[in-house]
Amino acid sequence: QLQLVESGGGLAQTGDSLRLSCAASGRTSSYPALGWFRQASGKEREFVGGIARRYNNSFIANSVKGRFTISKDIPNNMLYLQMNNLKPEDTAVYYCAAGNTYYRESSFDVWGQGTQVTVSS
Repeated sequence: QLQLVESGGGLAQTGDSLRLSCAASGRTSSYPALGWFRQASGKEREFVGGIARRYNNSFIANSVKGRFTISKDIPNNMLYLQMNNLKPEDTAVYYCAAGNTYYRESSFDVWGQGTQVTVSS
């Protein structure tokens, strides 16, 4: 079993930066891909991006490309989401996830509990 715990969310203003962290424990090697999703109130979940656990392959959604970066620290079982130039539309609950294919949204099937990010204008 794999457990994912997010941290680093909070309040920010437009233009600020935040870094989200995700600590993985348990059967981490069973999941080749790690990723981030977000869900704003009243909206569907959005795939923010993913990264291959073993290789240097990553995917980032067009909606955040150029502002958000996914990175990993595999020896310490950590995943990060660096969010720069935040906008009010980035307000959402952000979820860490694990799955099989870093670029395929549907392949993610293990989720953390989420961390709230709120960006004020």
